[in-house]
Amino acid sequence: MSLVRFSRNYPSLFDRFFDNDLFDWSNKNFSTTNTTLPSVNIRESKENFEVEVAAPGLEKGDFKLELNHDLLTISSEKKLENETKDDQHFTCREFSYQSFSRSFTLPNIADSEKIEAKYDKGILTVTIPKKEEVIAKLNRVIEIM
Repeated sequence: MSLVRFSRNYPSLFDRFFDNDLFDWSNKNFSTTNTTLPSVNIRESKENFEVEVAAPGLEKGDFKLELNHDLLTISSEKKLENETKDDQHFTCREFSYQSFSRSFTLPNIADSEKIEAKYDKGILTVTIPKKEEVIAKLNRVIEIM
């Protein structure tokens, strides 16, 4: 899975964050039930990484976030169950079931103890802070002798 990267001569920590098959936008972007996986935006700032997952129509209780060592998995499962009464008959009733699972390998500069998530207006936002000692080292002025 490829992600369009900025043209530069050196790999950044941000680039290595995406160096895995989880970001392949070929036909593997479909689940085994032929439903598409939600779109994801990932941003990096000096202080953190921010993962936005487009998941309209869900509620915050529909999501499950798990961290297993350095693998962050965001998943959701939603079943739509319409109640029918004994006197109701139908000739066609389509079931509604949605699920997805996306996994991301966190870089070693991520502070996994401070990950936060919020869901607002169809977007799940997961904030992954960087370790304090890394933030202090990122921007350094080097004196010329």
